[in-house]
Amino acid sequence: MTAVTFSRLNDRLNVAATRLAALSPAAVIAVALCMSVVLFQGNVFNDPDTYWHVRVGGWMIDHLHVLNHDVFSYTFAGHPWATHEWLAEIIMASAYRAGGWVGVMLLFSATFGLSGYLLARGVARWLGGLGQAVSLVLAFLVIGPTVLARPHLLMLPILVGWTLEMLSAREQGRAPRWWIALLMVAWANLHGSFVFGFVLAGGFGLEALLARGADRLKVIRDWGLFGVLTLAAALTTPHGIEGLIAPFKIMGMGTLDTIIEWKPANFAKFGAFEAGILVAMLVCLGKGVRVPLVRLLLLLVIFHMALEHQRHQLVLAIAAPLILAEPIGRAFGRRASPQRLAAPGAVALALVVAGFATARIATPFSRHDDAITPGAALAHVPPALRAQPVFNAYNFGGYLIYEGVKPFIDGRADMYGDAFVKRYSQIDAGEQPALDQALKQYNIAWTITQPKEGIVAALHRKPGWTQIYGDKFAVVMARTDALAATSRPTPAPQPAPKP
Repeated sequence: MTAVTFSRLNDRLNVAATRLAALSPAAVIAVALCMSVVLFQGNVFNDPDTYWHVRVGGWMIDHLHVLNHDVFSYTFAGHPWATHEWLAEIIMASAYRAGGWVGVMLLFSATFGLSGYLLARGVARWLGGLGQAVSLVLAFLVIGPTVLARPHLLMLPILVGWTLEMLSAREQGRAPRWWIALLMVAWANLHGSFVFGFVLAGGFGLEALLARGADRLKVIRDWGLFGVLTLAAALTTPHGIEGLIAPFKIMGMGTLDTIIEWKPANFAKFGAFEAGILVAMLVCLGKGVRVPLVRLLLLLVIFHMALEHQRHQLVLAIAAPLILAEPIGRAFGRRASPQRLAAPGAVALALVVAGFATARIATPFSRHDDAITPGAALAHVPPALRAQPVFNAYNFGGYLIYEGVKPFIDGRADMYGDAFVKRYSQIDAGEQPALDQALKQYNIAWTITQPKEGIVAALHRKPGWTQIYGDKFAVVMARTDALAATSRPTPAPQPAPKP
C-alpha cells in the first residue's frame, strides 16, 4: 500500500471514531435502562386507570367518535364527560389490539426509551461522564414511581423536546421555531400537562425580553407569534376552550388529596425526590453555580408544584437537569459539546431497541390477581348478578369497566366531582347513614371491595347480606335476595295460545 492509501485509511478511522464518540454512551445506557424498567420490572401496570383508558380508546375506535358523555358507569350514565386524553387512549387501545398487554408494554417502553435518550443527549452537551450519570440516575429514580401505562408517559418525549427547544432558542438568540408549536396539538390531546408547555415558553420568553441588549420589539413580535401559534395549537382539540381549562378545574378539586398522585410530597421517609433536591443543592451551593434569575424563578414555580402534588415531580425531574446542565457545566469549566447522532450510533440504538422488544415478545406475560385486578373475585360473581348495581372499591373501577361491568365509581374523579367522591369515601368506610342511603338510592345488589374497608364489616352485620367470596385482594358481598334470584332456573318458554 502507498502512503496515500494509509493516510486515507487513517483519516476514515479517525472520522469513524469521532462519530462514535459523538454518541454519548449515557444515551444508549439510558435507552436500555428505560426500556428494561418498563418491559421487565412489572410495575408499569400498577395503576387501575390503565384498564379504563384501554377500554375508552377501544370504544372510540369502534364508534369513530370522541366520547363526550359517560357510557361506562351506571351512577353517571349519560353525564357530560370530556375525554381530554382521547388521543392517548386511542393509541393505547390500538397497541392493545395489536399485541395485547405486551403490545401496551412495547408502546410505553419505546416512549420512555425515547424520553431517556433525549434527556441523556441534552445533559451530555454540558456535563461530563460523572455529571451525566448522577443527573440521569436521580431523574430516573424520581420518575420511577410514575412509569405507568397511562397517558402522561406518552407526552414525556414532547416535554423533553419542548424544553430542549426553549434552551436552544435562547442560546441562539431567537424565538422557538414555529413548527415546534405544532407539538402542542399532540400534547394537548394526549395529556393535561400541556399547560407546562406554556409555563416553559413564557419563562424563556420573559428571559429573552429582559436580556441585556435585547431588541425588545423583535422579541415581543417573535416570541409573541410563537405564543399565539401555541395557543391555537392547544385549542385544536375536540373540546376547544373546555379542554384548555380542564387541567385547572381538576387541580381545583377539593378531594384530590385522597388520590395518591395528587397528594403533597412526603418527606417522612428518605426517597429519590429528596435525594435529588439535596444533591442539586450540594452541587449548586458547593460550586457557586450561577443560574439566570428567570430560569431560577421558572424552576421554583415547577418545584412548588412538585411539592404540592406528587405527580408534578415528573416534570421537575425532566426540566431541572436540562435547565441546570449549562450553569453546572460552566461552573466546572466545561464548554458545550456537539451532539450529533452518526450512523453507527443509530445502528447501536436500533440494536438495543430491537433486542429488548424481541426479548419481551418472546417472554410469556399475563396479568394476575393483585390490588387492582380482582379477577378471581369477579369470576365468582354470577353473570346475572354482575348486571345489577354494584358498589366497588375505587381501585377496582377500571378493571370492572375493562370486564364490561358498570361500576359505582372509577378513576375518572373529574367527572364524578368532589361531592360524589366524598360520599363514596363515607360509604366505603361503612358509615351507616351514607351506606343505608346509597343501598336504597342505587338499589345496590352486590359489592366488590378491599378486605380492609369498613363497608365489609358493616355489611357483615347487616341482615340480608352475605359474603360469596373473599381473598387477600377482594371481598364480594351480595344481597341474599339478589343472589337467590340469580340461581333460580329460567322458566321454560310457554307455547303461544291457539286461536
